[in-house]
Amino acid sequence: MSANFDSRLEEVEISLLLEGVFRRYGYDFRDYAPASLKRRIWKHIRAEQLTTVSGLQERVLHDPSCMERFLLNVSVDVSDMFRDPDFYRSFREQVVPLLRSYPFLRMWHAGCAAGEEVYSMAILLNEEGLLERTRLYATDMNEVGLRTARDGIFPIDAIQRYTSNYLKAGGTRSLSEYYAARYGNIIFLPQLRQKITWAHHNLVTDVSFNEFHVIICRNVMIYFNQSLQNRVHKLLYESLTMSGLLGLGSKESLSFTPYESCYEALDSAQRLYRKVR
Repeated sequence: MSANFDSRLEEVEISLLLEGVFRRYGYDFRDYAPASLKRRIWKHIRAEQLTTVSGLQERVLHDPSCMERFLLNVSVDVSDMFRDPDFYRSFREQVVPLLRSYPFLRMWHAGCAAGEEVYSMAILLNEEGLLERTRLYATDMNEVGLRTARDGIFPIDAIQRYTSNYLKAGGTRSLSEYYAARYGNIIFLPQLRQKITWAHHNLVTDVSFNEFHVIICRNVMIYFNQSLQNRVHKLLYESLTMSGLLGLGSKESLSFTPYESCYEALDSAQRLYRKVR
């Protein structure tokens, strides 16, 4: 059997798997970038001790617990406190001055993973005197990550990296002021957690649920193909107030999207934009 035939068969199997997952559970991975998606599917096949995509399809469709494990492996939940510190430094310098005139702020973290970057933003807003008038909405399609995020509990062995990122991001206090250490973990203080609303939301299939002054959607769309990226950009655009601020990931861009002309760059290097039309 030729390699080309094997490759075409694999494409058919993956297509059937993704269609089945969408019809059975409502999660739509059909427009994800194929190369990285294929790697994650095969990682999960090995984790399930299976040998074929079709074998995984059968198990996922008949076993909801396997679907939950599949979702953990296939959805991307990489995150960190103050990930890409220069982004947060630029946010302080370029965005915060624009936000000071608002009596009340609504901010949406779309694709929040386990919540580290949401807590990072809450800390930044607290230090800039804006947290009390801000409601942070943090959403993700992965319920397991959302449960971790709601609890606000993270391993203490990550604190050295968190602290380093915090300082590079322009932190003005000590990061230790924002958490308590307990039994090998840290837990963020209630004053941060009470300003955050956590909710399930799938950027691929769900619609806008509010109008926001700031939307942060970082390192999510790099896993989508161009068609799906455009669809998500439409959702973000329609969810932003006029003059609202948009923050993307370092490898993401508005270039070559239908909405490129609708924004002006506040810091193009750090992917911070303001909606102007």
